[in-house]
Amino acid sequence: MPVSDVICKSAPIRAVARRLVATATIAAGVTALGILTGPGITPAMADLKLCNTTASRVGVAIGYKDTEGWASEGWWNIASHTCETLLKGVLIGRYYYIHAVDYDRGGEWAGSLYMCTDDKSFTIRDTNDCEKRGHRRTGFFEVDTGEERDWTVRLTDPEGEDKNQ
Repeated sequence: MPVSDVICKSAPIRAVARRLVATATIAAGVTALGILTGPGITPAMADLKLCNTTASRVGVAIGYKDTEGWASEGWWNIASHTCETLLKGVLIGRYYYIHAVDYDRGGEWAGSLYMCTDDKSFTIRDTNDCEKRGHRRTGFFEVDTGEERDWTVRLTDPEGEDKNQ
């Protein structure tokens, strides 16, 4: 199953710091690791999954384009060292977009593609005029699945971070 690692630069969340963290996070990297299957390994069902390998609880929102246009959905609350399925079934697009917040230590995984979010559970169609429509305008990072049928995104702590905090 293909996997993307995404490293968080944990920092207190402040309005200005969010933009700096988003830029640093993207620069730190989304790394495609390739296919992790071999003899005797049965492929899992085709889904988009997210694994939180950090020491913190995280909140996750996803953005994607389907037959009805752009959509964003959230929040999945994912405990430390667990995985959740964000989208069930065969992936129909190549690109998906993720925004995640570190609930315990602050910081976020973000990017430069903006979509709409809300503070509570949401499904929002379209990415235009978020604030005029009463939503937040939030930066998401891109995940290129390479047109694979299933994909796992793995959120990780920054290198050198004490993972047992």
